[in-house]
Amino acid sequence: MSLSNDSVLARARDCIRLEADALNATSASLGDDFIAVVRAVEAAAESGKKLIFSGVGKSAHIVQKLTGTFNSTGISSCFLDATQALHGDLGLCCEGDVAILLSNSGQTIEVLRLIPILKRFGLPVVAFTGNGESELARDADLRLVYRSPREACPLSLAPTSSTAAALALGDALAMVLLESRGFTRDDFARLHPAGNLGTILLLKVRDIMRTGERFPLMPETCNVQEALLAMTGAKSGSIGLTDTDGRLAGIMTDGDLRRHIIGTPDFLQQPVARFMTRKPKVLAVDALAVEALRMFDRYKIDDLIVVDTDNRPVGLVDVQDLPKMKLI
Repeated sequence: MSLSNDSVLARARDCIRLEADALNATSASLGDDFIAVVRAVEAAAESGKKLIFSGVGKSAHIVQKLTGTFNSTGISSCFLDATQALHGDLGLCCEGDVAILLSNSGQTIEVLRLIPILKRFGLPVVAFTGNGESELARDADLRLVYRSPREACPLSLAPTSSTAAALALGDALAMVLLESRGFTRDDFARLHPAGNLGTILLLKVRDIMRTGERFPLMPETCNVQEALLAMTGAKSGSIGLTDTDGRLAGIMTDGDLRRHIIGTPDFLQQPVARFMTRKPKVLAVDALAVEALRMFDRYKIDDLIVVDTDNRPVGLVDVQDLPKMKLI
């Protein structure tokens, strides 16, 4: 029997709510066990070891995704097929690696058979499960336990809330480790050289900055009117100002103009040096373009002068240009 339109939306919302309940319950349950797993993985990564994920069925799909996540954030990881492991694939295991075995019930036979074998190879075993009282949880060295009060499946059969919670917990582990290990945007770019993401992350400031007629630049001895005409001609919200040696002396922006135009007699004839910002935030010409985004967010500014190694201005990055380059 087909569901009415209202019923379709109601069922969909129930599904999402139940999965959200699982995420909230998992978040609330985190404690010392989670911290212990973080420390174990940190130690393994620092000593050049890797993570080995395993699971069967839907669990295999989840840990394969997590394998990719950890690899992309700088922690070497691989997926071990629980069946093939018993027929030669254990060769990828090295003493000191960390095994993370996923089973929602904690009673999956193929996964349980791996525990003594992996321990014999010298791998600490992490039980990744929705059942903290299971055989997997009891026999493992460490535990990652997620909570799923109720599957979103109306038959309570298809893994839904439990898979969402498992994936979220694995992502949480990866993101905590990313931050604790000081993994940066530059590191991420190095590991993602292909595709649109890689192209964006590997862009340099020199690739996105305004130059030539689009970059207004004048000596700091000019007056406000001259600076304003240069900004207007370049359709720019700021202008770079140089000293007698051609090095950056400061920047004047639309904001500076608005703050001083009222209450300053003969404003247009005043020397621009009176109103410019000295020692502005700058970008190195060879910096990654995403560094511009970080500085815009951190300092709440709209324009950044780009300088060479001698502090000579060579370009301008305007925050309005970033959406066109898909940086924000």
